[in-house]
Amino acid sequence: ACGAIKGAIDQVQLGNLTGLLAKIRPAVDATAYTGERTAKNYDFVDAVARKNVELTLADIRRRSPTIAGLEGKGTIKLAGAMYNLESAVVDFLPTAPAR
Repeated sequence: ACGAIKGAIDQVQLGNLTGLLAKIRPAVDATAYTGERTAKNYDFVDAVARKNVELTLADIRRRSPTIAGLEGKGTIKLAGAMYNLESAVVDFLPTAPAR
């Protein structure tokens, strides 16, 4: 139900928020989905949000060799999660192995 994800899907231009939405856009493009690819489709919005978490974790690892190294040694662990606005439940996503 994330408005930013929906805005990125719809390619909304919102002044200063346009830059933030542009950072989410790669997740829209990278989401494999065969149904209706619109912000009105809850399942697609959820799939894009999950892909955005996955891409963000990969970006953190890529941009910070220190964090990636600590994760590779098992000193720290990066975890992606989704917060459900309706149920207030945090769903931790499966983590990809550090590379």
